[in-house]
Amino acid sequence: MILVVGGYSQGKLDFVKEQFHVSDECVFDSALPDKEEREKLISEKKKPVIHNLHKWIRKRSKEGGRVEEELASFIKNCPDSVIICDEIGNGIVPMDPFERVYRERTGRILIDAAKEAEEVWRVICAIGQRIK
Repeated sequence: MILVVGGYSQGKLDFVKEQFHVSDECVFDSALPDKEEREKLISEKKKPVIHNLHKWIRKRSKEGGRVEEELASFIKNCPDSVIICDEIGNGIVPMDPFERVYRERTGRILIDAAKEAEEVWRVICAIGQRIK
């Protein structure tokens, strides 16, 4: 698995498409592909790309989903995937309790994902720097 992080609107998706040769059909925005979609991509030797992981985490958290378990299962079943996530832990700490928990949870999920990742990239101004 490859993890790509960076700030909002820094060109992460364009970087991933160019660097890892993926097409739009491989990109899942704020969602994990279901089993059928995963198997189709894997059979075609294409990398599934999860774009805006942070938005998926927010949505599943509000729905009461088991975010960490769902993501770990996805990574186990799609080890050739690319995961893209905004860095949301910088700046002012939100006053809203949900926002604080969501921000903390996302950071911890990214720490675990980075440990599992074969490569970790940080993208700034559409320029990627490999940090692992």
